[in-house]
Amino acid sequence: MKERTTILSKKDLCIEWFSGGPGAGGQHRNKHQNCCRIKHLESGAFSQGTEERNRNQNLRNAFKRLCDHPLMKIWISKKVYEIRKGESIEQTVDQLLATENLKIEGKNIDGQWEILKT
Repeated sequence: MKERTTILSKKDLCIEWFSGGPGAGGQHRNKHQNCCRIKHLESGAFSQGTEERNRNQNLRNAFKRLCDHPLMKIWISKKVYEIRKGESIEQTVDQLLATENLKIEGKNIDGQWEILKT
């Protein structure tokens, strides 16, 4: 059984409806706001659905594209990492870059690499 790790709700998304341009659907498509544009506010991922005459089908198509967007996949990966590790990626990077965890190497006069600071 799979566990839910992240839940998206309407407050996480900005959904806009607009009229479609020329194409299949004719006058119905041009007069009604059936086309959908979705933006995930936190990740910046966006998509749109404009192929169908039906509003719900366009919303479904836009949401599927949103889930496949590279920015959305990165955001989901970060959330999964935070849930598994219990800390954000930024906290992990700060720990790795702390001065006690760094080794600084440099070339000496002979051209050999040596550790300057541990």
